[in-house]
Amino acid sequence: MENVSSVKEFILLGLSKNQGVQKICFVVFLFFYIVTVAGNLLIVVTVVSSQSLNSPMYFFLCHLSIADTCFSSVTAPKMIADFLVEKKTISFGGCMAQLFGFHISGGAEVFILTVMAYDRYFAICRPLHYTTLMTRRVCGWMVMGSWVGAFVHSLVQTLITISLPFCGPNEIDHYLCDVRPLLQLACTDTYVVGIIVVANTGMICLVSFIILLTSYIVILLSLKSRTSEGRKKALSTCGSHITVVILFFGPCTFTYIRPSSSLSEDKRLAVFFSIITPMLNPLIYTLRNEEVKSAMRKLWNR
Repeated sequence: MENVSSVKEFILLGLSKNQGVQKICFVVFLFFYIVTVAGNLLIVVTVVSSQSLNSPMYFFLCHLSIADTCFSSVTAPKMIADFLVEKKTISFGGCMAQLFGFHISGGAEVFILTVMAYDRYFAICRPLHYTTLMTRRVCGWMVMGSWVGAFVHSLVQTLITISLPFCGPNEIDHYLCDVRPLLQLACTDTYVVGIIVVANTGMICLVSFIILLTSYIVILLSLKSRTSEGRKKALSTCGSHITVVILFFGPCTFTYIRPSSSLSEDKRLAVFFSIITPMLNPLIYTLRNEEVKSAMRKLWNR
């Protein structure tokens, strides 16, 4: 696709124009990012180094932490650095690279969370066939499929955006380069492109969320025949995943499923699912999981 844009750089308006608020945001979001990277890398190191965490659930959790780290790292460092400068610029190429990285890591998280629900379904509803169905090779293919699917999704988003003509305004009312705010700057009618964005991103989030919801409805129905102790154990393994799914899919689906939206609202939602949720995921999985906490204590003692 030929790029006919005359715009060489964009100006990110960020979260706030107030200098005092920006200084506070710098400290807060720097803390959030450090906790995100440290927490997710700790989970990766714990799962890789622990012999007791060799089940498919922890294999997927390890890759979810990798996706979380990438997802936050695509946007947070640039946003944090921009809090300290007056003019928040990003080159055209840098903007497209950020858009691609944002969607490939976010897409990978969507698909991996869906795969984790599939894993919990077989573990709880078909325990006798679990070890034969969820082999290491199958899990590897599922994770690879998640990243390939995310790559295709992100490539479509990037090619659509990079082919648009940008010939006038270059101020993005956001703290990152995403398709929606960029569509408002294009020097052409973007109605059809907007529909494609909803179909591509919004429907991926919505369909994945429906699959997740269906999986857990089936799981909950199957628990009626279990003992109270069996139900408690099954729910404890699913509780963390359900919490993460709600925190991520809620704002993500609400952002991309609408044909048109308020960019100021989109900014707040984007902060939640791209900055806050990746930070909370390690806390949710460690605080509710005794096996992970035990493995971390052993790792610390070593």
